[in-house]
Amino acid sequence: MVAQRIKKLNPYVPGEQPTDKEYIKLNANENPYPPHESVREAVKATLDAHPEKMGLYPDPDVGDLRQAIADMLNATGGVLANANINGETCSPDEKNKLPFTVTPDMIFCGNGSDEVLSLVFYMCFDSSIPLVMPEHSYSFYPVYCGFYGIPMNRIPLKEDWTLAYEEMTDASFSNRGCMIFPNPNAPTGLALSRAEIENMLEKSDPDRIVVVDEAYADFAEESCIPLIHKFPNKLIVVRTFSKSLSFAGMRLGYTVASPFLTDIIRTVKNSFNHFPVDFIAKTAGIASCKAAWYSAENAKKIVAERDSFIQWLKDRNWFVLDSKTNFVFAKKKGLSGKHIYEQVKKGGILIRHFNTKGIEDFVRMTIGTHEQMEALKNVLSTL
Repeated sequence: MVAQRIKKLNPYVPGEQPTDKEYIKLNANENPYPPHESVREAVKATLDAHPEKMGLYPDPDVGDLRQAIADMLNATGGVLANANINGETCSPDEKNKLPFTVTPDMIFCGNGSDEVLSLVFYMCFDSSIPLVMPEHSYSFYPVYCGFYGIPMNRIPLKEDWTLAYEEMTDASFSNRGCMIFPNPNAPTGLALSRAEIENMLEKSDPDRIVVVDEAYADFAEESCIPLIHKFPNKLIVVRTFSKSLSFAGMRLGYTVASPFLTDIIRTVKNSFNHFPVDFIAKTAGIASCKAAWYSAENAKKIVAERDSFIQWLKDRNWFVLDSKTNFVFAKKKGLSGKHIYEQVKKGGILIRHFNTKGIEDFVRMTIGTHEQMEALKNVLSTL
């Protein structure tokens, strides 16, 4: 009745989205702060002035949105938590100053980074060569491999839970395989340095693409966007508005790459969905980029709350990985991850538990507002 390939699909399972009860929701790495009021005002003003646009196809190239994203990256260096804020403007810290100017032809936009990733998978990864990725990583990668029939070469993490980047590089070079990995990694929250990623790019197969998924880079210390200048035909950086820009409910993602690679992604898009970004998302995205200073303030608050929470857990004998994201990955001796999740849920708070061999005793806890984190601490103190 249906194509045989349907039998090979393993759909992605998102964080729990309950409808029967109100919970403090710390299970999906969403931003606890709303977008800046100017974003809401821009959407309202556009709808009031041009209601007819609801019935018209949107701009397929979203050139003004791509310009706004490029301007934001140039102003922040790609790491909001480390950007310098001066009133309603930003400037990059010394570590993240870009060695080039990001231009609109280096930006591709899509309906959330998951759609962007799907197009990149189709564009870059072959069905005849295993794709190199970490064993514990974003669980949508295996889903896309199943969807497109791409074999996987999953490299175990090191004993300290960091990416085994040397083994991944060796696997890419020996098998002529492409690579993909999140940096910082999910669900561990750990990050490779830009120097380590540069080393991977230099030593991996010279004719294969490396995709770095920077969904959480705005909460880290550095981005690898500066490396695009050195590896223009090899590196694609995937970013999202969902985490640091408070857009999980809006759906907007993008890539940063050389104009050459960006143009190929656009060709794939135009063969699949000519209009992935609707005019409301575009309007909101532009306004959000212009209010980058506000998102930078929120990113700094989240990082401060994260570091305080990590210390709180360590003081109570939790094993906690040194997160560079907006979440914490932790476990406590004598307690299963499932038990922690269930008890915290009984306390009115949702966190994430992965029933995956090797990480089943961990829970992942999104960093919320100070008040939400105090509520979480109160529940965790009862375990």
